[in-house]
Amino acid sequence: MLQDQECRKEKGFIARHARIATVVAVLCGATSGSLSAMTAAPSVAIGFWRLTLALPFFAIPILKSKVQREKLKAVSRRDLALSLLSGVFLFGHFFSWFSAVKLTNVASGAVLASLHPLVVLLVTVALFKRRVGMKSILAIIVALVGSAVIAGAGYSAAESGTMEGNFLALMASVFMGLYFAVGDEVRKRVEGNIYVLIVFFGCWVCFVAGALATGTAVIGYTAQDYLYIVLMTFICQIGSHAMFNMCIGHVSSLYVSTLEAGDPVFSTLVAVVCLGQIPSGYEILGCVVVVGALLYYNYQESIEKGISGNEL
Repeated sequence: MLQDQECRKEKGFIARHARIATVVAVLCGATSGSLSAMTAAPSVAIGFWRLTLALPFFAIPILKSKVQREKLKAVSRRDLALSLLSGVFLFGHFFSWFSAVKLTNVASGAVLASLHPLVVLLVTVALFKRRVGMKSILAIIVALVGSAVIAGAGYSAAESGTMEGNFLALMASVFMGLYFAVGDEVRKRVEGNIYVLIVFFGCWVCFVAGALATGTAVIGYTAQDYLYIVLMTFICQIGSHAMFNMCIGHVSSLYVSTLEAGDPVFSTLVAVVCLGQIPSGYEILGCVVVVGALLYYNYQESIEKGISGNEL
């Protein structure tokens, strides 16, 4: 009985503060690019430790609570499979993103990775036959033009790996879009903390398999590298990814996607301070075009869905 009350109290806390928590999640996520770029450890090692350190914070409370254990057991095979699949997509996003920021500017990478709402749209159109208005399509085209400007800005620096980094950032957006598309479906039936545990576990298994398959060492790095990984675990893994999943269902998709459109701006500012990365004129232009197009797309989506501005 007491555990039921605690569970309802926890859900009430998230519901009451979901909007603020979403803002915090965006700000926390904006540090990921700079922290990853400053970490000399390879992408597989970064991901392994981020998930290894984050998992106990979700596994222990659930396994200690009889109520939560029963809810975990009650997850259907279909939702379990989808949640694990979401973990695979999260692994793809992490690996691509960690690799991208080591090869390109955080500003460029963050903007290209922020195109994931377009991936979600394509998935819903292809699988659920969703109809899309012409203005939304126009916004998509403009966003793609902006991403092309950013990619073009890195063409002259292809020898230094910038083009490869931009491509990996685009792949990060694809995997993130698939991750969100699956999560949006599963979270209709599975509680946030349980969903996060299954997803993070699936992602962790992928990183373990990746480390074994590639022979990547997970120990032997500098104390500074491990410090950055610990910071990424608490700030990015728990403060951003886990928080986002907990907030889904308590805030409108418009609110989340609009805030996320500002992520590249925050990421760029963090990179200027932490890495001294000053974006070029073309990269700034591309950032403005993409962020503006995504905001316009979100606005058109709100009109088509009949969402009023009061929901923000």
